[in-house]
Amino acid sequence: MRPLAEIVAGWPMALALATAVAAQGVRNGRRRSSLNEALHELRRPLQAVALASGPRSVAGGRDDPIELAAAALARLDREINGGETVPARGSLDARSLAQAAVGRWRARADLAGASLELRWNAGAATVEGDRVALSQALDNLIVNAIEHGGPTIVLAARRRAGRLRIVIVDSGIARRPPPRRTSARVLAFAGRGRRGHGLAVVRRVASDHGGRFAFSRSKAGALAAIELPLAEDASGAAA
Repeated sequence: MRPLAEIVAGWPMALALATAVAAQGVRNGRRRSSLNEALHELRRPLQAVALASGPRSVAGGRDDPIELAAAALARLDREINGGETVPARGSLDARSLAQAAVGRWRARADLAGASLELRWNAGAATVEGDRVALSQALDNLIVNAIEHGGPTIVLAARRRAGRLRIVIVDSGIARRPPPRRTSARVLAFAGRGRRGHGLAVVRRVASDHGGRFAFSRSKAGALAAIELPLAEDASGAAA
């Protein structure tokens, strides 16, 4: 048994440690409360936008940006308050996903003085996965090229050894024209100069779908490539 003097001598350190842990808990509690308040306030304008936009349109096969925003909001809620993620997986037409992503961001590319083109050379291509997550991955790659790349941006796709390879390439920052005056509303959602988060999202999504992600940049431009396994039909051949 330890001498009483040693036990008594250890109390100040234990008390200091307990105080520090309690203080950290209070700070974490306050931060969580602040994050939940911000989450609450973010829901309100998104609800208003959803109501103002009317019923969800599926014209042209485009995924609704409101739906993508709602999915991101739900993930943020889970990160703050806990809860399990239940991805909605199924068979997806990859070409429709790509067309929708290009359609969502053509106006943003135009504001940046850039062109955004789809070159699909993969034929009918079906992948198994979470439509929202894959749409978010494509969005991140396209916006990364618009904001940090050259003025000519191409999303291209082809098959390779039972996999679908989607690449987003740009023509290089050296050829970028002077920026146009961007809408204050667009700038309000552009972040504060943070880098790397979008590519991290793409890497995670690719991994979650049994795929790969690679990114390279040079003076000639950047190339981002995501490879996904193609779904198989009943005979076991790639669809």
